[in-house]
Amino acid sequence: MSRLQPLNSARRKDIMIHSLLVFLLPVLAKALDNGLVRTPPMGWLAWERFRCNTDCKNDPDNCISDRLFRTMADLVVSEGYAAVGYEYINIDDCWLDKERSYTGQLQPDPVRFPYGIKDLSNYIHSKGLKFGIYEDYGNYTCAGYPGILGSLELDALTFASWDVDYVKVDGCYSLPRDMDIGYPEFGYFLNRTGRPMVYSCSWPVYQIYAGIQPNFSSIIENCNLWRNFDDIQDSWSSLESIIDYYGNNQDSIVPNAGPGHWNDPDMLIVGNFGLSYEQSKTQMAMWAILAAPLLMSVDLRSIRPEYKAILQNRKIIAVDQDPLGIQGRRIYKHKGIEIWARPISPLYQNYFSYAIAFLNRRTDGTPSDVAVTLHEMGLVASGGYRIEDLYEDVDYGILTPQTKIKVKVNPSGVVILRANVQPSYAPTTPYDPFRTGFPAVNRNSFKKKRSIEIIS
Repeated sequence: MSRLQPLNSARRKDIMIHSLLVFLLPVLAKALDNGLVRTPPMGWLAWERFRCNTDCKNDPDNCISDRLFRTMADLVVSEGYAAVGYEYINIDDCWLDKERSYTGQLQPDPVRFPYGIKDLSNYIHSKGLKFGIYEDYGNYTCAGYPGILGSLELDALTFASWDVDYVKVDGCYSLPRDMDIGYPEFGYFLNRTGRPMVYSCSWPVYQIYAGIQPNFSSIIENCNLWRNFDDIQDSWSSLESIIDYYGNNQDSIVPNAGPGHWNDPDMLIVGNFGLSYEQSKTQMAMWAILAAPLLMSVDLRSIRPEYKAILQNRKIIAVDQDPLGIQGRRIYKHKGIEIWARPISPLYQNYFSYAIAFLNRRTDGTPSDVAVTLHEMGLVASGGYRIEDLYEDVDYGILTPQTKIKVKVNPSGVVILRANVQPSYAPTTPYDPFRTGFPAVNRNSFKKKRSIEIIS
């Protein structure tokens, strides 16, 4: 057994004060008031899986084309994704013609989008879904197609005329320092159209790359969501790097999230080639803890049933879509074991419910056990918590803060629990955020097949 050495009481108190403030800051943050994405957006996005494949002659089934997006819209509905909340069908780069029209308007590639963007938008809307599009605050998009610089108002009006619901604006071929003016300016033109359009920005990530400290107060006021870090790639190492970035920088990242304004760690790659089954479960659970947009980038024609089930897990989606909109934090990290916690509804008096993710970063080939009481994780409501395993779909009933659980976590896997706070009918002492401890990590074998064990 290995145990994290306890911190002294003063240091522990400092950490708990800081953690409590960071959890509560998103509730107070000023944000873009366009009434959209009060919970993180959900949908399907082309980029990670289909990239900039424009070869419709030799690869007609997988090229960026009208056909691809209509097919995916059909499957989002017919395969049950829409029923659990996925609603946006989003084009990414490479939909454009290389030149604007003679009137200066953006136009799609005429071969790959023969009916035009408005017709595709109408088709997606006819399915009860919403339509998203891509552009770039630069002279060109990242793939070399026309950017919006010099045509901000015209392009906003064009998107509105196509009944676009979601606009992602990248940042290639532009100066990062200009983004402090440029992104708000384009957002202003989007809002002036009168068409409600979610505004997804790449503003902070390009400034971070350039060594500029982003003005998150302005970003929150002007954007509905934004990228902070690298593009996700189809690999476990890429996913780990994103998890590390959000954990290592959580003090500056977490306070910016809330209803209508979200940190975006990038697409869901569940069901592609680079993640194992356990790693795929990890991404879905961690994105829910991070209050992240759930934008699938996968071929829905060939996804295997077990990966489809991960993407359609209603209970984990409910965590992601929690109306409080508070992003979770890493509360423990030691020897490859991490615990992440997200405050969620319902509340009782001044106590949150929580989603708790136990993440095993080890690759030594055997599951690891984590033994911890609810109290040690900060779950201290005297009425206890109803504990449910969201992947195993097991309800463990109401457990008191003093109850110890032992969680079995597979290598590069996750166990995610929901802890719903329960009313207390006995006199309670005031909530003390300083009373917390740290979990023990051990490798004892389990006597049960379930992912957690209640230790009397």
